[in-house]
Amino acid sequence: MTDDAYDPGKEGARMSFAGAMSYGDYLGLDGLLAQQHPQSGAHDELLFIIQHQTSELWMKLAIHELGAARDALREGDMAHMFKMLARVSRIFEQLNNAWDVLRTMTPADYTRFREALGPSSGFQSWQYRMIEFVLGNRNPNMLRPHDHVPDIRARLEAELARPSFYDEVIGFLYRSLDGPDARVPAPQLTTPHHALPEVQARWKQVYEDVDRHWTLYELGEKLVDLEDYFRRWRFNHVTTVERVIGFKRGTGGTSGVQYLRRMLSVELFPELWHLRGDL
Repeated sequence: MTDDAYDPGKEGARMSFAGAMSYGDYLGLDGLLAQQHPQSGAHDELLFIIQHQTSELWMKLAIHELGAARDALREGDMAHMFKMLARVSRIFEQLNNAWDVLRTMTPADYTRFREALGPSSGFQSWQYRMIEFVLGNRNPNMLRPHDHVPDIRARLEAELARPSFYDEVIGFLYRSLDGPDARVPAPQLTTPHHALPEVQARWKQVYEDVDRHWTLYELGEKLVDLEDYFRRWRFNHVTTVERVIGFKRGTGGTSGVQYLRRMLSVELFPELWHLRGDL
């Protein structure tokens, strides 16, 4: 490649890319666009593959942003953390919009290639599991689908060994209200986060005096916003699956719609939702 700087303001649109980085080079498009491998001759299988591949790309970005947000919180860099949380919410808005495209696939369309999926299922997405683990919905049993890929299981185990993002938020909440020596509840490392009355009481203190605790209030609302979009994504998943396969068992062996409906009751930041009835 040449080191000569290209100035589009002076030279206009570049038409020759011999020895220079092109759009396709930068994005690795040849490799990316070669990753769709339909297993049947069904027209809609390409839609199904691209829907899930693009979702995994968005989840990769969400994990990147959540990791940086957790680091920023620990460093007290609230401005950048708020920006990252807002971005994660928008990522889940994008994921929600993608269901509208998949819902153009009818049950008849799906049955033409469903057997080609074998036992594969979105239930096995390690990135989705990582997002849940980072946010605080932790279940060590969900490591088992990844036993066959040791490095992925190791990454998930490493996440379970450290405080979740919400554990870090609770620590920040306590230290902000009670001082640097506050007695913070122990992190809930290997169980889904369950509501703690003492944590809810502190969030209530924040919401009853917003002007005094504006940063904490903004943090609470950013988390509610994120979970709101996350819940909508789960709900859209349920309705899409019900629309396409009804109440059949999922390809990965789950109960399908019934399993997904149970997931709708999961709360990531329960104290922030429960306190609203106390205000």
